Amino acid sequence: PEAVMAAERPRSLFALSAAAVSRSMAALERDVWALPGHLLRVLLPLLTVFHLERAEDAARRAGLSTQPIWRKLWDDVMKTRPPNSESITCWRKKFLETFFSNVLHGVLDVSSDWRLNDRHFSPLLHSSPHVSQLTLCNMLQGAVELTAEHNHRVLENLAGSLRILKFQHLLSCDQPVRRSLVLLLHRLIHHGSVSQVSMYSWPVPDTVLLALILTMSAGFWRSGNALAYHGSPCGLCREEDTAQSQESAQEGADRGCNAEQERIGGENQKRSPKEAGAHMNSVLSGPRSPPLRNPACEETSSEVPCGHTSIQGGSSPHSSSEQLSCHPIPRKTRRRMKPAVGRKRRCLRRSRGHYTDPEDLYDFVFTVAREDNSGLLDKTSTTERENTENWTSSSPGSPCTGHAGSKKRGGPAGILSLKAAQRFRSVSTLELFSIPLTGETCRTLSNLLSSWVSLENLVLSYNGLNANISCILSGLRALSRHPGCRFRALRVSDMFSHMPCMELVRCILSALPQLHTLSVSFDLKNQLEGSRPEANPSCSEAEIPESCLEVLEIRFPREPLHTVFLLPVLKASKSLQQLSLDSATLPCPQELGLLLEVLKECTPNLKKLSFHDVNLAEHQKEVLLLLQDPGLQEITFSFCRLFESSTAEFLSEIINTVKRNSSLKSLKLPGNRLGNHRLVALADIFSEDSSSSLCQLDVSSNCIKPDGLLEFTKKLEGHIQQRGGQLPFTQLRLFQNWLDQDAETAQEALRRLKAVCSVVNDAWDSSQAFADYISVM
Repeated sequence: PEAVMAAERPRSLFALSAAAVSRSMAALERDVWALPGHLLRVLLPLLTVFHLERAEDAARRAGLSTQPIWRKLWDDVMKTRPPNSESITCWRKKFLETFFSNVLHGVLDVSSDWRLNDRHFSPLLHSSPHVSQLTLCNMLQGAVELTAEHNHRVLENLAGSLRILKFQHLLSCDQPVRRSLVLLLHRLIHHGSVSQVSMYSWPVPDTVLLALILTMSAGFWRSGNALAYHGSPCGLCREEDTAQSQESAQEGADRGCNAEQERIGGENQKRSPKEAGAHMNSVLSGPRSPPLRNPACEETSSEVPCGHTSIQGGSSPHSSSEQLSCHPIPRKTRRRMKPAVGRKRRCLRRSRGHYTDPEDLYDFVFTVAREDNSGLLDKTSTTERENTENWTSSSPGSPCTGHAGSKKRGGPAGILSLKAAQRFRSVSTLELFSIPLTGETCRTLSNLLSSWVSLENLVLSYNGLNANISCILSGLRALSRHPGCRFRALRVSDMFSHMPCMELVRCILSALPQLHTLSVSFDLKNQLEGSRPEANPSCSEAEIPESCLEVLEIRFPREPLHTVFLLPVLKASKSLQQLSLDSATLPCPQELGLLLEVLKECTPNLKKLSFHDVNLAEHQKEVLLLLQDPGLQEITFSFCRLFESSTAEFLSEIINTVKRNSSLKSLKLPGNRLGNHRLVALADIFSEDSSSSLCQLDVSSNCIKPDGLLEFTKKLEGHIQQRGGQLPFTQLRLFQNWLDQDAETAQEALRRLKAVCSVVNDAWDSSQAFADYISVM
């Protein structure tokens, strides 16, 4: 340490080995960050991860960036190229977040690098505050590790930092692992900061596990003291329950006092039998009566003692005598009783208390996931079935109707359990990718969606929904009527469409007029054309209410784009700002012209327009009209064959049109066979006589070679010189071009371009170019 503090020149530090510096850091921590900047710059690369992370503030005060050091750490330790490295703004966070995940899943050994192997450094504990996104895989081993006693502080850190929780390639797991998952979800979602839950690639999902994740993401679970954390009830739930109990006790006391005053005052008003019973209850029970009781429990309270749970999950304290009669009966005792009436058993299952048997965990999830035809209602009396139907109709989670569900038998049994469950904090974004959803799972999800008021974004991708989409829409429709609904974005994509795209769009907007973003995407038409359902008259003929839609994306399964079907949607979407049409075919030349007229008339706020894989080779007039539209700020023609049969005059007209348009900020032309000569010509957009404000130009996948890029660069430099160095152009995108054919020329072109604007490109193997070229022909 004395040698470091006495050093006056940077080279003095090189005499110290990295290990010696690491051993000295503990003694230096109070004073080392006061070193001059030039000494600190030499010291930083010699630090372990533990000390480097702690030196961040000192480096910032000295005007030093640690980003290159973290980037080198990534290269040395991870030994992989990170995805989307161009968009990484903080390598410190990227490294520590990935490091946490790799250590958690056992794919990284901290002893492999001296910078990780520090006795002061606890890998999970010290990296967890930087983790905002975490993926759990396979058998959920990470969930077991994070809920272990020795990682209690790690889980607490994650509860504050984690925002996105992902599940990928899940497999069926045993009961203790599911128990760990329950504890993890409870802490990270219900008492944490997770706002997004995503599930990926689950070809054969475990129905119970899927329902468990969905249910807890929606904020539902048993009341607080039913969740044991490390052998005792969750402390946060216990605090909430105490507060709720005190509030309920106070309310009960007030009711008791009022009832006593009425009795002393001699008020003898006439009451109905029901009111008289309630009055007698308040007089005799006073503060001991819960504010809300479950009707099923009240029916059987004289026969079987059980606990009571309010719909809100609140509770109230009981006297000693009441505790003896209403304390939850142990699980084994309940199993021996075998009540003759089905409702008694359901009442007991909903009673509040500690888990004495892990199967209680499954009782809740199975009832959420299963259908009524499981025999549950068949075992109940007629009165019970009537009560069940009444609860179903009044529940916010009313079941869906249509193809996927029927209301004739009271809806899914999960509604009963949801009403008995306590409501916790829930997430705002749910994403399901490549997970087949059966009719049963869709009904479960629909019931959850109907009251999921915190939900803002829902993504359903390749779930094989088919007609079950109507079930999902039923739940979302119920949610949209909720006064606290915040649902704003829906994205649905699948392999096959069960109805025409525009019909589905109309159905969704009719059910959800408050949507801001809607994306509907299908790869192919239904395999059996004859089995496709006929158009739904209620969707096709009903007028769409005025919507709040701002973003509309439609990917057609090679369906014709008929403007007459798009017109009602656009008329109802006066606030539309972004429209994307993908893989549509134009049935006649006039169709695109009609679309442009409709857009100009009905969408005055439209700012972004995108066409992808739409053949525009024969629509040059319409393309020029779009490019001169003064309202559009971003235009995309992606793989639209713009120059397939065009002449030099068409390219010249495009350049002159863009030069005169001062409102256009972004022009994206990927996959349009520009080649070298057309790219060079595009540089004239920025000539001295141009009034263009174009900031971004995308020429990806256009067969551009290094010599063409260099010529474009030289011409662009000439225009900049003529304009006195003033140029609005800020970004050029060059993905998937033939720049590897002459590395030296490409490097020179890129070096000169980067002095002018930001260049976004990739290391692409042009040997694949011919196959790509054939694919767009």
